[in-house]
Amino acid sequence: MTLNGWLQIGLFMAIVLLLAKPLGSFITAVFEHRRTFLDPVLAPIERLLYRVTGVKQDEEMTWWQYTNAMLIFSLASLVLTYVIQRVQHLLPLNPQNLPNVAADLALNTAVSFTTNTNWQSYTPETTMSYLTQMVGLATHNFWSAAVGLALAIAFIRGIARREMKTLGNFWVDLTRGTLWILLPISAVLALVLVSQGVVQNFRPYDTAKLVETQKTTGSDGKTTTVSTQTIAQGPVASQEAIKMLGTNGGGFFNANSAHPFENPTPLTNLLQMLAIFLIPAALTVTLGQMVKSPKHGWAVLAAMVILWFAGTFVCYWAEAQGNPQLAHVDQHVSATQSGGNMEGKEVRFGIANTALFATVTTDASCGAVNGMHDSFTPLGGLVPMVNILLGEIVFGGVGAGMYGMLVFVILAVFIAGLMVGRTPEYLGKKIEAYDVQMSMLYLLIFPLIILSLAAIAIRMPVLGLGSLTNHGPHGLSEILYAYASATGNNGSAFAGLSANTHWYNFSLAVAMFAGRFLMLIPMMAIAGSLAAKKIVPASAGTFPVTTPLFTVLLTGIILIVGALTFFPVLSLGPILEHLLLRAGQLF
Repeated sequence: MTLNGWLQIGLFMAIVLLLAKPLGSFITAVFEHRRTFLDPVLAPIERLLYRVTGVKQDEEMTWWQYTNAMLIFSLASLVLTYVIQRVQHLLPLNPQNLPNVAADLALNTAVSFTTNTNWQSYTPETTMSYLTQMVGLATHNFWSAAVGLALAIAFIRGIARREMKTLGNFWVDLTRGTLWILLPISAVLALVLVSQGVVQNFRPYDTAKLVETQKTTGSDGKTTTVSTQTIAQGPVASQEAIKMLGTNGGGFFNANSAHPFENPTPLTNLLQMLAIFLIPAALTVTLGQMVKSPKHGWAVLAAMVILWFAGTFVCYWAEAQGNPQLAHVDQHVSATQSGGNMEGKEVRFGIANTALFATVTTDASCGAVNGMHDSFTPLGGLVPMVNILLGEIVFGGVGAGMYGMLVFVILAVFIAGLMVGRTPEYLGKKIEAYDVQMSMLYLLIFPLIILSLAAIAIRMPVLGLGSLTNHGPHGLSEILYAYASATGNNGSAFAGLSANTHWYNFSLAVAMFAGRFLMLIPMMAIAGSLAAKKIVPASAGTFPVTTPLFTVLLTGIILIVGALTFFPVLSLGPILEHLLLRAGQLF
């Protein structure tokens, strides 16, 4: 670890905290329908959309009506994306004449982008046409992020309101989140990315002649000579901007944000990380303002920052140590490795920015990567895996991180109430049995999906284990990471699992769908319950949710729940691999 690396990491978080309040205040104004500087341009568009679609702006919904509208919209957009992939060979903007996408892969991809996961079991530049990338995938980056944002706002309204049965209007929240927040920021960010070298065009792929010919040997044993390279292009910057801002993560190219056309410079690398954390951090400010307790919002943000720093420190430290086995090879290699583990990393980013990116992208439900997690040291790879297994509430995805964190807040308040022997209260509302039951249901669905599907895959020698690049504890990590990433709607991969098979396409689609929509029902039920409650006056036994003590308790509850649930399987995966690596065994 170096001072320069820590200065860059500190600068990143300083900018995030600096931008959180103004953007959070703007988000509050948007969803409370207060006037903003964008209203003269966007308000007429909003009114036109409501007139065309028949949406009644002032008509509010109960929690079940709100959830039902969200499910209908998501299902319709899922079908649209599936159909586009299946007929892309008949559609325009396909200069490479790419064929239609296979049914199982099309289903997996449609579910993936609908759920804000953006898991990619395919090579984008050789599978998806320009039109599919834009209309089928990039639009979902807006829609899925706007859905998450709307759900978070509905949950916050449930906390803020008293003796009401409604949580707002889903269609209005979806529209305002897209028009006022996601589109303007994405447009500006895309232009900045283009200025830095991110490509944005509709040109056919270029063919470049290699300076030196290369000989390759195929699986059939035949040797061929390669003298040219195909250079993929396309409308990259527009998709790159919203994939980061919406914490989607699906790359235009297979190498994702390690590709120089997606992420060419250290500045674009910084901007992309900032975009990932921007809205999740701002929503903590929005929470404080809408519930009329700004200190509570800052307390929640503090818990997120603590967990982010812990993960960043461990990941950076582990990657800076390098591989201890290289020290036993010869002195020259040992001296080289003393610079840290550079395998799977871009030299233009280095260890500090790669470790930071890996932590940021898995703290949020983004999944974009600028280095290959499969090449990290065991403890370095443990950090992004644990970030996902905690429920991706450390900042988390757009909206999803906020309502996931608020479920933990309710659990923390409940436990605090048990400690002092008083009925738990959260911002003046009593937390009762129903609220705790729904919270626990939300928290139990997540590990049930991950551990069940991973266990089934491990028990199938051909369908499950046949896709592994590595075996032993590292192979377990590859399978566990895949199902955690899918269920947590992250989308990043350990990069050592060949997931484009019938089994993995289908099982990962089930994990993504259940991880998004099955968990939303108890969460929205909690929001509806809170909205209907009365406010009770604070008393001497009320546990304050604005103090450092609350931040420590919240952080502790998150870590304890995660540790008790996943420590056994982690001890058989990355932890065991670390110990065996120190003993001289490689996988």
